[in-house]
Amino acid sequence: MQTNVTSWAMAAVGVALIGGSGNALAPAPAVAELMSCEPVGEFVAQESRASAEDSSAAAEDSSAAAEDSSAAAEPLDASQRRLSEYLSRRYYVAAEATERLVGVAHRAAREVGLDPLLVLAVISVESKFNPIAESVMGAKGLMQIIPKYHRAKLLEHGGEEAVLDPESNILVGTRILQEYVHRTGSLEGGLQFYNGAFWDGSAQYAQKVMAERERLQTVLRSKGRT
Repeated sequence: MQTNVTSWAMAAVGVALIGGSGNALAPAPAVAELMSCEPVGEFVAQESRASAEDSSAAAEDSSAAAEDSSAAAEPLDASQRRLSEYLSRRYYVAAEATERLVGVAHRAAREVGLDPLLVLAVISVESKFNPIAESVMGAKGLMQIIPKYHRAKLLEHGGEEAVLDPESNILVGTRILQEYVHRTGSLEGGLQFYNGAFWDGSAQYAQKVMAERERLQTVLRSKGRT
């Protein structure tokens, strides 16, 4: 897939100008070392080996990934539309762009067996749905991926530049999260590892994401505006 910023992605960029996440763009020094998707501790060697192994298969999968990405978006069901409306209002993102993001998040979660609300919660916490968010640690995009640690996965979507393509970012970020959950043996551990805070016994990041997930669940339970 030739990576570019599509028109629907550009519509979402408005959030960076209107309601962007200051924390995602420039985190405070105290939390800068806890940015997303950075392998830590004993997992660094495992991540490097996994990246090397994935690289050989990445080129073969690239054409298939391009075909999947170019497929027409599936229509949203009533629950997904409700989430889209809520997120569009909350983060000042264009309605059409939000619908695409919600649709991709559901597809990505379905492909790896994760809860789509969890993926949307991670996006909310990480970037506030700002597709061009970038941290001082080099984490980029909706799910704040650090490209140098996930080159093989990004290669499947056209290369490191794909990190700023919203759809590719969600697909790759969701795969990373699923792998971390599997590797650590728990959802809490996977979330903490995703944030680079695996050794934080208080699990503040995981709690923040789960609180956001519960907020989205409340939106689905509500028949009115939330």
